[in-house]
Amino acid sequence: MRRTTFKFLGTGLTGLGIAGAFLPILPSTIFFILAAACFARSSPELEKRLLGHPVFGPPVLAWRDHGAIPAKAKILALCGMIFGYAMFYLTVRPGLWLALLVAVFMTGSAIYVLSRPSGPDDNGPNCPE
Repeated sequence: MRRTTFKFLGTGLTGLGIAGAFLPILPSTIFFILAAACFARSSPELEKRLLGHPVFGPPVLAWRDHGAIPAKAKILALCGMIFGYAMFYLTVRPGLWLALLVAVFMTGSAIYVLSRPSGPDDNGPNCPE
């Protein structure tokens, strides 16, 4: 039952990731990262297929191995956050406190994305001692 649940979740998360690849506001990589984690617990074959995918696999492996977010993905994420906040602000017309709360959340998210390494070399030098 547990394996079936994780396989079902992984499949749904993969679907969301694919949708996110085509929809500008919906992220994709986070869904593939979560799908890979689900498949690791339920279906090694599906995990291998996802990690081996030429487009979706490398960002998942970069995150899994180094906690890294590629520079291009950082730029896209930040642009998406700015666009998302602008759409929120212009369409909802929130009050001051809600606008500030959402801005703080978005800023914190942006800081987190920017604080992640862009690749394995950003983790600092590996000096054998």
